[in-house]
Amino acid sequence: MPKLRTFLGFACAAGALTIAIDAACADDLIIKRFGGGNSADAVGIADAGEDVELTGPQALTAGSDGDLFLLDQLNQRIMRFNPKRPAEDPSILEMPASVQPNDLVVRKDEILVWDNGIRTLKAKGDPVSTRGVGGTTVQLEEVSTRAVDDVFATSAFAQMGSEPPGNPVDLLDQNTRAVTIKQGRKPSRQYVASRGRGSVIADISPEKSDNSVLIEVRTMDGDETVAQLHLRVKDKLGAVEFLEIDNSDRLYILAENIPADAGGAATFIARYALNGELDGVYELPLENTPITRRFVTVSGDGDVYFLKTQRSGVDVVGVGFRPLRNAKVIDVRRRIQNAGSAPSSSFTAIAAVRPSNRQQAIEAAFAFEGVQWLVTPQNYGADPDTSCSGFSRIRRPWYLQGKLGQQVRGVPYCWGCHGSLANFQAAMQRGVKAGNVCTKNEPRNDVAGVDCSAFVSAAWGLSVHYTTAAIPAIAKPVSDPWELRPGDALNKPGSHVMLFLRFTPDRKAEVMESSTGGCNGRVCRNIYPLASLLGRGYQPVRFKGLAEDNMVVAQSAYAGDKPDKPEKASKAAQPTPTASRRHRR
Repeated sequence: MPKLRTFLGFACAAGALTIAIDAACADDLIIKRFGGGNSADAVGIADAGEDVELTGPQALTAGSDGDLFLLDQLNQRIMRFNPKRPAEDPSILEMPASVQPNDLVVRKDEILVWDNGIRTLKAKGDPVSTRGVGGTTVQLEEVSTRAVDDVFATSAFAQMGSEPPGNPVDLLDQNTRAVTIKQGRKPSRQYVASRGRGSVIADISPEKSDNSVLIEVRTMDGDETVAQLHLRVKDKLGAVEFLEIDNSDRLYILAENIPADAGGAATFIARYALNGELDGVYELPLENTPITRRFVTVSGDGDVYFLKTQRSGVDVVGVGFRPLRNAKVIDVRRRIQNAGSAPSSSFTAIAAVRPSNRQQAIEAAFAFEGVQWLVTPQNYGADPDTSCSGFSRIRRPWYLQGKLGQQVRGVPYCWGCHGSLANFQAAMQRGVKAGNVCTKNEPRNDVAGVDCSAFVSAAWGLSVHYTTAAIPAIAKPVSDPWELRPGDALNKPGSHVMLFLRFTPDRKAEVMESSTGGCNGRVCRNIYPLASLLGRGYQPVRFKGLAEDNMVVAQSAYAGDKPDKPEKASKAAQPTPTASRRHRR
């Protein structure tokens, strides 16, 4: 294990990225490490598997006093600790059973979590001492749901994509969709409760080219201009988020450089002086990490921390700072590793697809997300439900908990399941159990729903389930991520896949996915910074059967939308035993 340090002033991870402007680079530092488990010094981790991405803590955020807060959602708690005293045990804040969040923001004495909206938690009763120095256990309770007009709370969550998705009409209507995908970056306004200057407004305005913006920071009343910052990258700008003004009046901007090559996309934080001069950058080491919602945070002292989840545990990393002298363009690029999206060598099938089109794909996706259905006792299953192996979960998806006899929205996540929407509705009427999030167990035959690749397969009109490892056989790479169109996908072979819907006005990626974590166990829409997906190995792909793309369709086509049988595809289209297993996420 690397030596822990209690001082900051970090430099970038050696060998992770390159910047053309400055050569000096030192290592990132591991500030604190948590093992996997449910003890006072561990966090919940669901290990990765074939077509299963590793799942662990989803958010890291800094409090006003410099403490860090880690969202350990699998253990239904928040870990609070002082990064300057890493040897001390963390305090444990136990969340109420009524929330299952995937994002966390702390503002002064408020603990705000995102669970399909903003919810506020506070301590219930007095803390109880734990075994270590400084450690306590506190029970949290929900006190309110934040109003939509709290612009500072909504802006804080929107930094990393925790926000309501856009109007579906723009995507469901072919004419408005065509207009939407051609739109460039739109001006945006962000509200930040900064530590150094209090509440400020940041206006992000695109400049003449796709690679630069002007960021004007003003006081809340608008009477004083705090700073004017010009941010320009070598290629094209993705997300641009104003994060913080620290106690020394330094300003921090999260930004993405996305070239016309998905493998080179990089995410960084740029630090500016109050006079608008660029001090340097913090390069974020996203490679070989699973999707996390809030993966970086800035403290009042100006320390930048990164959440790095691995199979063995979680590292809270102090990110290294790279000074830049008189730089006008930030040229940050990730070294391309494992480039390309060719089918796995173990996949030897002849892939047969049937023609589809983008309109059908989008309509099918929204139907999976928007279907309303009644949860019967047979659909709900017994209480207590069957426990999953390996971590603290039960078979039933979270969004169905407590919903017996109620109408719910969305098809549930179901590990190893596949089929059309009509199949799912028929199964619910027959009294089949809804969903299964036990991804470390063998798939079950007494449940119904879709996993990630089954959902994308159904949206593309396939009656056979193509796994993430098999998708490259029926989809071609989209080399330029900016050429993604509604109905394309972001695929990480062996891990997860999501259907691409559109770019948001601030250049994030809006997707539809079936997920245990990001969707609380169902099909839902989500928004992610694009480079954070590309940097983690997600590959833009285009289904070969989309008719309007003039792609050649394979020799044979699958049957229409009939109830699926448990058998696999016909021999002509049947994957090898390795690739044909039913997968998830």
